[in-house]
Amino acid sequence: MTAPERLKSRIEPRHCGWCGLRLPEEGRVGRPRRYCSQSCRQRAYERRSAVQRGGLPEDAVVLSAGELTDLQDRLFQLRCAAEDVVTAAEDGAAPGELKDLAAQVVRSARGLERLR
Repeated sequence: MTAPERLKSRIEPRHCGWCGLRLPEEGRVGRPRRYCSQSCRQRAYERRSAVQRGGLPEDAVVLSAGELTDLQDRLFQLRCAAEDVVTAAEDGAAPGELKDLAAQVVRSARGLERLR
């Protein structure tokens, strides 16, 4: 790993490999944390074991029906928020209104980051 890559990894916030919550910055001695708790670590292990037993590739992503529905809902919210920005821009919306709509797009996109 080059020096800029190491610096970048120190600057960017890290997220739990299971639940997606932001990992705390303190205690950065040794190997970087991948999970926020022992519970998340255990759930990730169980998922990896199930994937291996099922003969799926290591990088396979397995979602329950509920998780898939939640993902589809959040993607729909993001698309609607983006369409609102386009419509407002075409209608000649004021810069303040466009800024508010763009902030909504950012909030929707952040909600999708929970998939980490």
